[in-house]
Amino acid sequence: MIGLLSQKWAQKKLKVIAFGAHCDDIEIGCGGTLLKWMSEEKIQQIIWVVFSSTEKRKLEALQSADLYLANIPECEIFIHDYRDAYLSFSAQEIKYQFEEIKQWMDPDVVFTHYRNDRHQDHRLLSDLAWNTFRNHLILEYEIPKYDGDLHTPNGYVSLPTEQVDRKIELLLGCYHSQVSKHWFDAETFKSLMRIRGLECGSPSRYAEAFHLRKCLL
Repeated sequence: MIGLLSQKWAQKKLKVIAFGAHCDDIEIGCGGTLLKWMSEEKIQQIIWVVFSSTEKRKLEALQSADLYLANIPECEIFIHDYRDAYLSFSAQEIKYQFEEIKQWMDPDVVFTHYRNDRHQDHRLLSDLAWNTFRNHLILEYEIPKYDGDLHTPNGYVSLPTEQVDRKIELLLGCYHSQVSKHWFDAETFKSLMRIRGLECGSPSRYAEAFHLRKCLL
């Protein structure tokens, strides 16, 4: 598959913002990509923001983020405590936080949820990301779940098998509160990455996929 990113951008140290509605969303949606970029020393600075959590899940999310970002020179982690499935009722407050984050960083890449995701919290964050970061590269990631709302992505990041395995290891190792859910297991995560790897002809057979709505080439 042909890559269209310029060589200059490929060599640049990136400033990244990753938004997640829930404590494991960033890791599920773009965790492999972040691990790959970090292994290649492509990320200079990252802001990692999660909006919905409980006391237990916040501790899990902090542990996971700390493990992910251990070697990043500049990183900030924010785990908020909004109620799951009720983010839309706090949309004004969350919008203010998006605008505040925009003042802290002019990102090269913004990771957020897919706009047509069936989960209302996911859709809100996607809309706010597009509303706030109008002149930035936004990659919308996907979350497999019961709703069956996966769509056809158009952007891919090929993942070495070590990043695939590490992503799954961190998800299962950090998020003990989720392992009882019927979908939260290694098979789910690896299967989706295998399908996306098939679609883009990944040399490793695995990839993460994104919805890329706008990109200036």
